[in-house]
Amino acid sequence: MWARLALMAACFGTASGALAQAPDALYRGKQVKMVISSGPGGGYDAYARVLARFLDKYLPGQPTIVNQQMPGAAGMLATNWTYNVAPRDGTVLLATYNALIPEPLFGNPAVQFDPLKFEWIGSIGKQQNVCVVWHASAIRSIEDARQREVTVASTGATGYSATMPLILNALLGTKFKIVIGYATQEARMAVERGEAEGICGLSWSTLMASNPDWILNGRVRALLQTGSKPRPDLKDVPLLVEQVKTPEDRKVVELISFSEDLGRPFVMPPGTPKPLVLAMRRAFDAVMKDPGFLEEAKKAMMEVDPVTGEEMEEIIRRNYAAPKDLVRKAAALLASPAK
Repeated sequence: MWARLALMAACFGTASGALAQAPDALYRGKQVKMVISSGPGGGYDAYARVLARFLDKYLPGQPTIVNQQMPGAAGMLATNWTYNVAPRDGTVLLATYNALIPEPLFGNPAVQFDPLKFEWIGSIGKQQNVCVVWHASAIRSIEDARQREVTVASTGATGYSATMPLILNALLGTKFKIVIGYATQEARMAVERGEAEGICGLSWSTLMASNPDWILNGRVRALLQTGSKPRPDLKDVPLLVEQVKTPEDRKVVELISFSEDLGRPFVMPPGTPKPLVLAMRRAFDAVMKDPGFLEEAKKAMMEVDPVTGEEMEEIIRRNYAAPKDLVRKAAALLASPAK
């Protein structure tokens, strides 16, 4: 018996040692695929590409990182693929939409992933969404949007550009008409062409990274913002949580929007060996302090307010444990059809 236990211990020690060496053995001479779930030119694309330029320096073995665009269904295509199809050998890193993370909680049938099983790596910064209209629009406040129909462009039914106007219509009595199906840049071009008056549910930091002229030249007007407190550069723009009528509605809004704290999530497929996950997490954390990365982020008007993989896991666990009646109310609020 003791001999058998000793043999088992020896085998366990050998396996542990091999796992400890796994990151360097895997990444030397290899490629890591950065799968970007958005179309080219958007904020998620910009943030992922800047990260990819610095990440290899901090991964054991310094692999080559290759970007691969996989847009579709507001990030659902790439996220489902990463969960079900992608290799679980540490060579796939997904840049996905935070708006997708609550979808399994609310029963979206298109979801083929469990956020509790993803390996969370980190986020470059949190997101605060805004409802904006083009400067030529006659709509000047959220009150104006209660008085007449306002057409807004959206990339897909699960993205914030569809869910935020649904929430506003249900809780504030606004009259947003949502037109889905645009690619990332097409949605913004639709606003510039006058096909839509604005986009409701767009990250302000995304705009700064992808369309800085909209902000610097005053080409859009912000009507409302999410978050618990106003952004320093949007002090006069009202908060959604302050517009809702009851404490219960406020809790529903907080549950629906918890994923904003996840910012622009980077994840690895479930089942990726833990040593590889830890190697990727620590490499990500190191990039967030890299002077070259910070300088490039500043030039690109990217906001850096990192969230670690461990912090992201805790946010998801806490919100997925929300009371069922609150989840049902949130799901019912999101069930209104977009056009």
